[in-house]
Amino acid sequence: MSKFKLNTIAEAIDDIARGKMVIVVDDEDRENEGDFICAAELITPEIVNFMATHGRGLICAPLPEERCDELDLQLMVGKNTSFHETQFTVSVDLLSDLTTTGISASDRALTLKALVNPETKPEQLGRPGHVFPLKAKSRGVLRRAGHTEAAVDLSRMAGLNPGGVLVAIMNEDGSMARLPELISISRKFGIRIISIRDLITYRLDEESIVEKGERVKLPTEFGDFDFIPFRQRSNMLEHAALVKGEWTKDETVMVMVHSSCVTGDIFGSLRCDCGPQLHHAMSMVEKYGKGAVIYLSQEGRGIGLFNKIKTYKLQEQGMD
Repeated sequence: MSKFKLNTIAEAIDDIARGKMVIVVDDEDRENEGDFICAAELITPEIVNFMATHGRGLICAPLPEERCDELDLQLMVGKNTSFHETQFTVSVDLLSDLTTTGISASDRALTLKALVNPETKPEQLGRPGHVFPLKAKSRGVLRRAGHTEAAVDLSRMAGLNPGGVLVAIMNEDGSMARLPELISISRKFGIRIISIRDLITYRLDEESIVEKGERVKLPTEFGDFDFIPFRQRSNMLEHAALVKGEWTKDETVMVMVHSSCVTGDIFGSLRCDCGPQLHHAMSMVEKYGKGAVIYLSQEGRGIGLFNKIKTYKLQEQGMD
């Protein structure tokens, strides 16, 4: 096999926008499996038939969380114990004079289109059916590096109604197609291959993952600062920056990053020196005349308040 280079995300977005399929893998590891993915808005009976014939896996419809809620698509089970925790909802068929049993390529194409059509109402979908919606995580591959999220991201980035169609690709003998087989399929049918890893990188490069709030004056006992809140779009955590003074791009200034600590920062706990550290940093920035204190919402350096208090309890019991 000659050296194969994955296609770019920009090329894949262009194909998705034109109603074509792409093959999506996790990364360039030879053992990775792959899915055919396309946009649900532009699905055709011919593509459904191709997916069934050459993909051979279960044809599914990845949808944004909010779309699943709008269509009242309940999760298939209350407790998800699957290996990858894929969020299957109840299966559906479009109830229409244009559909029959729901299983034909034509019927499934109509159902798939209806799922991303803003005009479709919950009562227009029969349950159970022959199309299997998947609930994608909000923020897509930046929240969960899965094929479900990749399908929704690609359709959205292509300027289409968010929602896709995917099928896992199997070999003729029923085994899962790995990268060498996927490359052969790509060349045979002229279908581009991309990776979720590259999609994550592309989104991080092209999109702002932090939302900046209003900047206000904040007088404190340690000095006067500008207070700027930030919201992390990938998980909706809110952080803050205390800023003083102005500086040029190439100028070296004092910056301190502080992880939030409810017990130390607010209640003055003597189990840690977080509060004094924060106050010292604010005092130093005030003294220097310019700089910033970055306040991150990651209680206990990311372990959370519950787990931090558990460690306190273990310390009370004599454990280090």
